[in-house]
This record gives sequence, structure tokens and C-alpha cells, in this order.
Amino acid sequence: MNEIIEELRTALYSVWHRRWIAIAVAWVICLLGWMVVATISNSYQSKARIYVDVDDVLSEQLGMAGDGREEIMKVRQTLVSTKNLQKVISSTKLGEGISEATQMDAAVADLAKRVEVTSQQDNLFEIVATVGKSSLSDAENAVLARNVVQKLLDIFREEHISGNRASINGAIAELDDQLEERKAELEAAEQERLAFEAQYPELVGGSETLSTKVQQARTELRDIGADLAAATSSLAAINAQLSDTPRTIAGGPNATGPRAALLQAQSQLAELRGRGLKDGHPDVVATLKQVLLLRQQVEQAGPNADSGTPNPAYSSLVAIRSDRQASVEALQARRAALQANVTSLMASLATEPEVAAEANRISRGYEVLQKNYEDRLQDREELRTRGNVVDETSQYKFDLIDPPVVPQKPAAPNRPLLLLGVLIVGLGAGAAVAYGMGQIKSAFATPQKLERTFDLPVIGSISLTISEAARAFERKRLKQFAGACAGLVGVFVILLAIEVVSVGTVA
Repeated sequence: MNEIIEELRTALYSVWHRRWIAIAVAWVICLLGWMVVATISNSYQSKARIYVDVDDVLSEQLGMAGDGREEIMKVRQTLVSTKNLQKVISSTKLGEGISEATQMDAAVADLAKRVEVTSQQDNLFEIVATVGKSSLSDAENAVLARNVVQKLLDIFREEHISGNRASINGAIAELDDQLEERKAELEAAEQERLAFEAQYPELVGGSETLSTKVQQARTELRDIGADLAAATSSLAAINAQLSDTPRTIAGGPNATGPRAALLQAQSQLAELRGRGLKDGHPDVVATLKQVLLLRQQVEQAGPNADSGTPNPAYSSLVAIRSDRQASVEALQARRAALQANVTSLMASLATEPEVAAEANRISRGYEVLQKNYEDRLQDREELRTRGNVVDETSQYKFDLIDPPVVPQKPAAPNRPLLLLGVLIVGLGAGAAVAYGMGQIKSAFATPQKLERTFDLPVIGSISLTISEAARAFERKRLKQFAGACAGLVGVFVILLAIEVVSVGTVA
């Protein structure tokens, strides 16, 4: 550690002892460096952001859409393609003085390095152009940077819209050809299907449809069986209720038959006795004879003789029974028809498997052709709509988010940083030169260094003693050195102030 400190002290002494050489070298290097920095042309940067719909309309309509990465790469390549850069050079001041192909190639290569296209998001792109021609003024370079970006946008817009329109028209023509082919195939398949259905009407739609019909018939047959069971049970309940209901009601003003007459005669007899008439009274005797006669008639008629008023409940039950009987008979007839239909369909499936397979083939082929034709027809209509929109507006798939503007400040070089760097390099170079000269001369700053160099003991050292005149002269020289250092720093500060003030004065 002591040796390092000693070496550092030695180096500082060597530089300080030759400080005038160091400051002179620093002045020369700084002045030369600042002159070089002053000759560097300012570069101005203009940028714009655009939104581009990278979804390929043709790929979408034709069912071949990808993830958009290829389209993003296509947009980048289109913006900075050689053809586009040549158009930019030819239409701006970049093309002044270019008359040969080699010059144009060199200008295109240089511009390609100065133009960057970056993708900030999937569909958002930023175009940055940096221009700094030494033959042009700062104002002209700033305007030229804006013109380069604007020209790139104009070229891209024109090519993109015309390319869209041409590709859409070509796709529509291609779809028209495909539609004609599909239409002919669909008509042929439809004629084949109609001829087959005329020969085998029960296989309309194919064997899958026939199986569906069988399944539907079986389901309906099960439903009808359940309904028939319910109707039969309801009919049996009505019959049981009807057997327990009498047809007539005894008595009543409308009662008829011997039993009703007997009841009426007995009522008259009871009325006469209630009036106090005796059995020998002629009316009582006549009524008694009538009662006896009617009793004989009732006994002869038996218990099943119809007599009394008709029972309305019985009549209502008879009507209900007739309606339910008709329902049962209709369900039985429907069940028989469905059973016959199921038997016929099963026979068709079992006896004609080749015909059923042919029905399936025809049905599937027709459905595929029909769906394909309808899809192509829909694609064509959507493409026509997209083409109309592209014709009406240029921003359907291209939107300018941030337009390019004339930059007011140079993007490069960073002069304050370069000026500071030159100052540091100059001071460092002066110190290095002074230290190197000290190493060349055979002088030792300290006794320890002398002892280490020759590996001999140093007996002693003599201190430097100077007079007052020498001290005054040394102070004067020190002030002069400080003035030289301050002058170097002052020049740096002045140059830095000029640079700061001049920035933003582009007109």
C-alpha cells in the first residue's frame, strides 16, 4: 500500500514539475478537438406513427388467415424496400447530384441505415428518419428529415391501396370462376339426387334419414301405446260407473209405468182415509180395487220394469262413454298404421343395403357441394363490400396516428457531451505527456525511489532552499498556470453556452 501511495506521489510530482508542458498539450488537443466537433454536421430526426390493419382480407375470405406475423414483416419490408427508398431519394434533395446507378445505390444504402421501422405493437409502427447532409443547412436538414418520412408514408399509402384494390379484384374474379365450377357440380348432383328420389321415394335424404324416420315412428308408436292404455282405462272406468247408475228415478211428475201408477193410487187412498172416509165409502172401495189391480200388474212386470223419471246422470255417462270409445278406436287405428310403416321401413333397410348406401353417398355429396357453393358466394359478396369500402376511403386499413413534423432540435451529435469529452481527453493527454517525459529523464522525485532503483542505501538528502525573489517568481508562474487552466475551462464554457443557445434556432 505504501509503495502505491509513493508511486502516486511520484507521478503527481512528475506531472506538476512539467505542468506547462501538460497545459500546452491540453490546449492544443482541446482546440483541435473542438474544431473537429464544430465541423460535424447536425443530424435531424423526424418520426411518425401509423396503424396498419395487418389482417389479410384475402386470407380471411379464403379461410387461410394466420397469426399476422408474416403481414407485420411484410409491412416493414414494404416501407423500407429499395424501390421505395429510390422514390424517396428521387423526389427529395437527397437525389441532387445523383446521375449514375452506382451513386443511387450508395445513396439507397446510406438512407436504409438512416431509416428505421419499428413495431411498437402488432399493428402500430413507428417510422424514424435521420438526415444530416453537410452540404445543407440545419433548417434544410430538418425539413428534409420530415420530407423523407412523409414521402415514405405517401408511397406506402398509394401502393397499399392500389395493391388492395388489385388483389380484391383478382380474388373476386377467382371466386367467380370457382362459383361457376361449383354451380355446375351442384346442378349435376341435384339432378342425380332427384332421379334417385323418384325411384326410391322412401329413401329421400339417405339411409340416415330413413333410420331417423324409423326412430321417429317407434317413438310415436310408444307414445300412442301409452295414450291407448290411458284411453282404455278411462273407458273401463266409465263402463263401471255406468253399470252402477240407474236409468230412471222412481216418482216424480214425469214418472210412468205400473209402479208409478201404484204409488199414485196408494197416495189417493191415503188421502181419502185422511179425510175420515171409511172403507165402505164408494170412493175408498174403488180406490182399493185399483190398488189391488196395480199390485198384480207390478208383480207380473217384475223388478226390471222401466218406470219412473229418466236419470240425467245416466244419459251423460252414456255420451262420455261414446266419446271415449271413439278415441280408443282412433288410437288403435293409428297404432296399426304406424306398425305397418315401421315394418315397411325396416324391410327397406334390411332388403336394400346397397341402395341405402347409395342414398347416403348422394345425400352427403349434395350437402357438401351446397355448403361449399354458399360459402364461396358469401366470400364473394364480402369481398365486393370490402372493395367498395377501399375505393371510398384510403384509411380503411391505414391510419396515421402521429404525422411527421419538422424537428426543432438536432438529434445528433450531442455537442455538449463531445465538448466535455474533448476537454477531458486534452487534460488527460497533457498529464500523460508530462508523466512520460518525467519517466524518460533520469531524475528521482524521492530518496526511496532512488534506493529501490539502484538497490543501494541512501545516506541522506538535501532540501531545496530558494530565495524570496525565487519565491515571488514561482508565485507569478503559478498564477500564470492558473490563468492558462482557467482560460481552457473558460473556452469550454463559452463553447458550451453557444451550443445551448444555438439549439432550437432552426428556421
